Amino acid sequence: MDISKGLPAIQSHRDLHIWITENQKMVPVPEGAYGNFFEEHCYVVLHVPQSPTATQGASSDLHYWVGKEAGAEAQGAAATFVQRLQEERGALTVLHREAQAHESDCFRSYFRPGIIYRKGGLPSDLKHVETNMFNIQRLLHIRGRKHVSATEVELSWNSFNKGDIFLLDLGKMMIQWNGPKTSISEKARGLALTYSLRDRERGGRAQIGVVDDEVKAPDLMQIMESVLGRRVGSLHAATPNKDISQLQKANIRLYHVYEKGKDLVVLELATPPLTQDLLQEEDFYILDQGGFKIYVWQGRMSSLQERKAAFSRAAGFIQAKGYPTYTNVEVVNDGAESAAFKQLFQIWSEKRSRNRQLGRVDKPTHVKRDVVKLHSQPELAAQLRMVDDGSGKVEERAGHHGREQSAPTTRLFHVQGSDSYSTKTVEVPARASSLNSNDIFLLVTAGVCYLWFGKGCNGDQREMARVAVTVISKKNEETVLEGQEPPHFWEALGGRAPYPSNKRLPEEVPSIQPRLFECSSQMGCLVLAEVVFFSQEDLGPYDVMLLDTWQEIFLWLGGATGAWKEAVAWGQEYLKAHPAGRSLATPIVLVKQGHEPPTFTGWFFTWDPYKWTPDLSHKEVVEGSPGTALPISEIRAEVNSFRLSRWPGNGRAGAMSLQALKGSQDSSGNELMRGPKLGGTSSFLSSTSTSINGALPREQLMHQAAEDLPEGVDPARREFYLSDSDFQDIFGKSKEEFYSMATWRQRQEKKQLGFF
Repeated sequence: MDISKGLPAIQSHRDLHIWITENQKMVPVPEGAYGNFFEEHCYVVLHVPQSPTATQGASSDLHYWVGKEAGAEAQGAAATFVQRLQEERGALTVLHREAQAHESDCFRSYFRPGIIYRKGGLPSDLKHVETNMFNIQRLLHIRGRKHVSATEVELSWNSFNKGDIFLLDLGKMMIQWNGPKTSISEKARGLALTYSLRDRERGGRAQIGVVDDEVKAPDLMQIMESVLGRRVGSLHAATPNKDISQLQKANIRLYHVYEKGKDLVVLELATPPLTQDLLQEEDFYILDQGGFKIYVWQGRMSSLQERKAAFSRAAGFIQAKGYPTYTNVEVVNDGAESAAFKQLFQIWSEKRSRNRQLGRVDKPTHVKRDVVKLHSQPELAAQLRMVDDGSGKVEERAGHHGREQSAPTTRLFHVQGSDSYSTKTVEVPARASSLNSNDIFLLVTAGVCYLWFGKGCNGDQREMARVAVTVISKKNEETVLEGQEPPHFWEALGGRAPYPSNKRLPEEVPSIQPRLFECSSQMGCLVLAEVVFFSQEDLGPYDVMLLDTWQEIFLWLGGATGAWKEAVAWGQEYLKAHPAGRSLATPIVLVKQGHEPPTFTGWFFTWDPYKWTPDLSHKEVVEGSPGTALPISEIRAEVNSFRLSRWPGNGRAGAMSLQALKGSQDSSGNELMRGPKLGGTSSFLSSTSTSINGALPREQLMHQAAEDLPEGVDPARREFYLSDSDFQDIFGKSKEEFYSMATWRQRQEKKQLGFF
């Protein structure tokens, strides 16, 4: 729409809205084209939280994206639109400036399984993505770990390197070439993007082949060489990653920005650890995170002129520091800070921020909570660190030389009360999970009596407890402060464990914003990629993920990874390098895929306990791809209807390409028919890839080895060749109903019925 007119209405049922610049106008992007970005344009992306877990008044994220070939007019139109949209949305909006290929983790988290950078500008008919368009020829360079991107590059072997993934897209044929230095997780994520492109842009009607080893995929290599020509010389070496390590991100500095006469003064104010009280509501600040990211914080009493100048001041700061022009900028308002910003500070009080914004001091509200609700409210169990509801019988066991034996008799008492006259002691199960940082406990063992003080206890409580415990035990008393416990203390409790709360749950649950990161290592240093607005779908079998809930660090290990030792070291490095000066005593909990406790799953909005049923791996997909399963003539038939309008390079490709792509089949017989789903996305079978005409008897398909199946039957999809009536009789449902089920359920039923 024309930016001179009113702003567009925001549809309340959607959480993501995108506009693109077109002739100094802002035009809405259709949802089907989300994730595609043309280099000559600027985009505006608005994210409005719609999750039921989002609190009322939660901040929105407004992103201003600049393509690397975008002109001044496009940038100006987008900037004006952003400013007006921000004014309409109000103070509860976080602003982001994004540059192509250098976007923030927040921005990248919107687009799964990846972002596509497209050359040039948007066609005049404003169609971002042409569905079912097969007259295409392009090469995509796929990169990234958790956040994947694909960039159109020159259609030549010179574009390839050993460390990345490349997708040769020929319309009806899509070939993913995996560099010899790529990891299994990179290959799997690249394949997910390839399937997504096929389904979105071809309506699913395209063959996918994977070249994992050129020697083992001669047929697919012939297709690639027919388009790219024969490769001369060696492949380029892998391009080194330029990911920012946690140590680099920990280098933060806070600057106070103010005007003095006609001059703008930028004064360094503090280095870590930073505290919230450094930020004054009438002022304007810049927080520099190692040149990797620039935050601009605007106090609620700062002037309108200062607010409008936020991006320009950040740009001036970046230029003065000599940072790259693509450095990410995030502008936050007082009371609407992002989780990433707040966790750069040692202490951050949501109540202090809220009260300052509203100009009042609230009285505490006391809310009683019942532990019975923990299993029906896993998010509460996670926040309170309750591994169970505290009921049940406790039997402590201690290991000794590989054998189990009964632990020495111990008794644990919870010391309650506000003074020595109203003090009482309540015996609780003798295990570490009974402790609470806000309380006092007495541990009585065979040889010594420990009086344990949590960090949240005050001097009066401690003195009261010392007087009261003399009534319980006459043994030698040893005072123990939380975090300074002797080894025998933990041995008497059966070992260390995360602390839940006591039976009476805390009156107030802290407002915690958990953060999820993918872990990897670069040159021996920890590198994290954050997944914002995370879900269970973001946990993959090849991943090591770090979930920071502030009170605990969870390290989730996918079933296909063996990085146990690395995970523990990464957890410790994360705490050491954290700019907020985190306690090294923060519990680090290892969680294996398929064995997640409620203290972990409760941080996710939804959790499917059956999700981890075995699914098709990357290896299975590769082995089942056309590169190893079908003869070259049938692959040629898939691209037979495509005619090259321009051939690359060296003059030898043309004749070879035409010869390779010509098949004996007529293009009219090469229609694709829809088949069953594979790996969560639709897979398709070529009608020319099989001599089958019509359905097959069930006896030829059930309980048969792959080599005994009729010619042309895909062993992984044998049930598809049943007649509709036989399928209904055997599976108890139609094919349409069956293929709409989750993949793991399809595989389970196929195994049970002899079709696997």
